[in-house]
Amino acid sequence: MELAHYHLLLNHWPIIGTFIAVGLLLVALASRSDDLKQVTLTLFAFLSLIALPAFVSGHIAEDLLGDREGVSEPLMAEHQGAAVVGLIALSLTGAFAWVALWQYRRAGHPKRWTMNAVLVSSIVTIGVMTVTGNTGGAIRHPEILSGEPTTSMVSAVGRQVNDAIVYVVTGSNRWIWPMLEVFHFIGLALLLGATGVVNLRLLGAFKNMPAAPFHRFLPWGLAGLAINVFTGMLFFLGMPYFYVYNADFLLKVVAIVLAGATLLLHCTSAFRDCERLEAGQDAPASAKLLAAASIFLWIAVIVFGRFMPLFEDSVDPRFTSL
Repeated sequence: MELAHYHLLLNHWPIIGTFIAVGLLLVALASRSDDLKQVTLTLFAFLSLIALPAFVSGHIAEDLLGDREGVSEPLMAEHQGAAVVGLIALSLTGAFAWVALWQYRRAGHPKRWTMNAVLVSSIVTIGVMTVTGNTGGAIRHPEILSGEPTTSMVSAVGRQVNDAIVYVVTGSNRWIWPMLEVFHFIGLALLLGATGVVNLRLLGAFKNMPAAPFHRFLPWGLAGLAINVFTGMLFFLGMPYFYVYNADFLLKVVAIVLAGATLLLHCTSAFRDCERLEAGQDAPASAKLLAAASIFLWIAVIVFGRFMPLFEDSVDPRFTSL
């Protein structure tokens, strides 16, 4: 199995998952079921995390297929352009879903504008994901094409966005990259600082204080995650082949997905009782396990980020194990 097979394992999740999530959202809105709404919002947030490794692994697949007979480079360019727009659309939907989940946790219900934003954004995402899936399938299945391949508006916009990012990040000004690094470090500081104090309280530190004040830091952690994902994808799109064959970077992406999942759990109502801990009270064992995993994974993200230059071109694309 080649490294590109990981793209086949991942690429259906954001596409099929979005269709399932939108269907669940419509049912939840029609039935006015808060439980189903929260499940749907959690699914959207998780899909926005899964979209990251799916997109990254697509560049590996593109590179491996580029020199094979019978593979159309224009079709691959179409698919890549649509994938860029798909990543942006699903990330926005996921961001709105995270906000709605936090509103559920804090107030017991989301704001109307938040749910409307999730609904509209998810419907747009379905359209974009349809184009992304069709263009991806056509690369190895030209029989599904009714004629000569044509450029869709989604793909054209995606390619323009990709070209603009490459120019701005790597060619417009030499200070752009270091400034993005500064914002990336600020995002990491917000993430580790905000989630760190919450997790330490759950593990038993600062036990003489109630937990509620610590949990108010979590929105800053979400802001840090948003900054890191945004700047990180700008780095990746600016120089994708600096990253895709770097074993350290691939491990970092896995760590980001897992660490993001721990933050997602913190923001759901499943651990809402942890916010009600009074001074002197211990968190349940499940919350302590989540806290320990969160600290370990965010530290792993930072360590992988620092070691990345040492592992450039460390992965053979035809090697199955990292």
